[in-house]
Amino acid sequence: MLLIPAIDLKDGQCVQLRQGVMASATTYSDDPPGMARRWRDAGARRLHVVDLDGAFAGRPVNHDLVAGIVDAAAGVPVQVGGGIRDVTAAAGYLDAGASQVIAGTRAAEDPDFLRALAAAYPGRVILGLDARDGRVATQGWATDSEVDALDFVGSLGGIGLFAIVYTDIRRDGMLTGVNSAATRRVAEAASVPVIASGGVRSLDDLSSLKALGLASEKLIGVISGSALYEGTLDFADGQSLLDASAGQGGPD
Repeated sequence: MLLIPAIDLKDGQCVQLRQGVMASATTYSDDPPGMARRWRDAGARRLHVVDLDGAFAGRPVNHDLVAGIVDAAAGVPVQVGGGIRDVTAAAGYLDAGASQVIAGTRAAEDPDFLRALAAAYPGRVILGLDARDGRVATQGWATDSEVDALDFVGSLGGIGLFAIVYTDIRRDGMLTGVNSAATRRVAEAASVPVIASGGVRSLDDLSSLKALGLASEKLIGVISGSALYEGTLDFADGQSLLDASAGQGGPD
């Protein structure tokens, strides 16, 4: 399993939100490419980048900044999401060097788009499954749909996704602990690998997810933002714990 640092972009800065609320943003750096270098030098083997401005605008806003992050990562795979609502947006990030693109809102509203995108870019598309109280949320998490998250995951058989990033919105940025039970249910329902996100605070959360990973080989990583930036979780200690569970470094 991989511990994957999050670099969330708002107004050109690296921030973290609480439960996806833009007004709750805490700024951690005005140099996102520098933050990518920091995590690369710390030993990160994958980075998670979200264009928060793009998620709300419905189109990429920080494309050039993301390209700078990819360059700064210097070969560390970068997965990027936020505002990817059409093939052109996805292609733009892949052409800029992103390893994978994350489709969330459009994928939930139009599963045929997700199928077409995954077919066009095999192994380079991630579903961003963002859920609030078990229901899929869209439009930068501002809109709750009537779609049950587990039902949606179960309907995706045969789509050649790289992975699903599952985020519990209620816990995201709150440092209240990961929702291990919900993560397990998503992993059990999924036919592709799963990356957990939302609520990570400490090594205890990684231990909980490690146990799930041993039970379900589909759990390949966990994203952390606030815990790493606030210092409640040390990256090196976290990755060492996860490596001890897997005996290897995880996917690249």
